[in-house]
Amino acid sequence: MTYKYRPWLMVFTYSLAHFLVDFACSFLFFSSIAGDKNLYMWILIYNFCAFALQMPIGLLADIYNRNYIFAILGCLLVATAYITSYQAFIATLLLGIGNAFFHIGGGVDILNISDKKSSALGIFVSPGALGLYFGKILGNSGSRGGYFLFLGLLLIAGAIYFSYQSQGKQYPQNPRFSVEEPFPKAYLFAAISFFIVVCLRSYVGLAIDFPWKGSGSLGILLVLAVVAGKAAGGIAADRFGLIRVSLISLIGSALLLLFPNIPALGIISLLLFNMTMPITLWAMSKIFPAAKGLSFGLLTFGLFIGYLPKYFGWILATGPWLFSLLALTSLALLYQGISKVKL
Repeated sequence: MTYKYRPWLMVFTYSLAHFLVDFACSFLFFSSIAGDKNLYMWILIYNFCAFALQMPIGLLADIYNRNYIFAILGCLLVATAYITSYQAFIATLLLGIGNAFFHIGGGVDILNISDKKSSALGIFVSPGALGLYFGKILGNSGSRGGYFLFLGLLLIAGAIYFSYQSQGKQYPQNPRFSVEEPFPKAYLFAAISFFIVVCLRSYVGLAIDFPWKGSGSLGILLVLAVVAGKAAGGIAADRFGLIRVSLISLIGSALLLLFPNIPALGIISLLLFNMTMPITLWAMSKIFPAAKGLSFGLLTFGLFIGYLPKYFGWILATGPWLFSLLALTSLALLYQGISKVKL
């Protein structure tokens, strides 16, 4: 049988799977686990498993060199959580760990086919926010979609396997795992910069609270802005360059964040603010070209760190000027980091 290498089949399959996995995690959490008396603890455990554990899982994926298996395992673990939904602790662990396995498997595969382009990465990461949003809405509404999501997870796991098999021997592989020694100081500075940028993005995304965001259709428009921003960031970076897109998006976001009471400006500000997500992930992978899973996991660990202030109630200062300043701080760090990485 003759196989044809079709990278966009991978991008489509993984992007659809990303939506479904995040939708399934959010739906089960809000339909079943959210009513548990220990909800506060389950939220922390889920976020730790889903984001912090991606770092060690990413290291395993780099070494094992079978990313599609990690993605499939992630789908199956999330599906298993539906069977154990009556046990909140077990279901939470399965959801979080499954989410982490899927993101690493899919993320590293997409990074492997991206080479000098970041558009595929932007498309892959963008549907997650939409899945989380609709999963929460339907989960809170009491909808009984669990059986369909369980079946959907099994089907998408099969689709990932088919996508892998259809590529034959042309399917991109991980390079032999290594971390450069001695590690260049410039690259270390860049890695730290990207990590802080992700922490700040996570913090701002959780701390910002537009007074109108729960009004009618404006909530969904905000989510769509996040989705569009992530996808557009990767595409625009390929066309105009990482630094130029970072400058335009974060300066524009910083200016628009000063007007939180105007819905249109708030929506555009979030779109611009999220454009740097695929840029950061792609640039970090260039620091660790033979450890893409580890680099992906390092930045998702940054998401977890940025979430902690919200969880523990450490968000003491908010306001337009603070968020605008954090956007400009992110720009300074991102600019310095990208300048030091050979792209």
